[in-house]
Amino acid sequence: MNKLLFSLALLCLIAPSAHAAVQGEEVSYSANGTTMKGYIAYDDAVKGKRPAVLVVHEWWGHNDYARKRANMLAELGYVALAVDMYGDGKQAQHPDDAGKFATEVSKNKPMAKARFEAAMKVLRKNPHVDSHKLAAVGYCFGGSVVLNMARAGEDLKGVASFHGGLSTDAPAEAGKVKAQVRSFTGADDKMIPAAQVEAFKQEMEKAGVKYQAVVYPGAMHSFTNPAADEYGKKFNMPLAYNAEADKDSWAQLQVFLADVLK
Repeated sequence: MNKLLFSLALLCLIAPSAHAAVQGEEVSYSANGTTMKGYIAYDDAVKGKRPAVLVVHEWWGHNDYARKRANMLAELGYVALAVDMYGDGKQAQHPDDAGKFATEVSKNKPMAKARFEAAMKVLRKNPHVDSHKLAAVGYCFGGSVVLNMARAGEDLKGVASFHGGLSTDAPAEAGKVKAQVRSFTGADDKMIPAAQVEAFKQEMEKAGVKYQAVVYPGAMHSFTNPAADEYGKKFNMPLAYNAEADKDSWAQLQVFLADVLK
């Protein structure tokens, strides 16, 4: 084959991927009469049905960070839904409001469950999704949400919590948890102290859950979010981005998802 023909053949091979791109779409759905405003992302170059991942936002609400993670998952070949747990796409601009919104959902378990399951239903009905292969990841407040959904026995292959609270008043029960579990926390996270991590480990082991708890030395709360430094300074909170922990936890998540969603 001469150089010209080789070049043309190579161009034909790479042309489809050159036009491929992650598609992001606004999606509205309902949970007990409340309108939820989410965001769904997928790579249009991937053919056929594929595994899907729910992304649950930090306590700030469904914002660009949650959508960024959904896009990153779509780049890996998954369909990702950045869910709305507050309703109407509500976001907090101050920690007082964030705490209020998060507490409202956390203390109302039936409401939280209904909103999460509504998002699961949206994913399962998506034409690009293999409805039997769902996982969920969450950040901060969202990390607590996905862990609680696993404890409640939701039909998920895996859940991963990033700097999410690990304590619960409804601990996992033997035989109830269907998902494999991963938690990623920072050793210097004042909101998730070492005692809470140890209690979580004991809870998972007692319930026979297949889990792994990763703790990063020197990492503080919200270590995966580059905006954490700004939030920390603005509101005088113990938050900080940690590039090394962010990179490693994302790499571990990729291996985890590939394993549970294979």
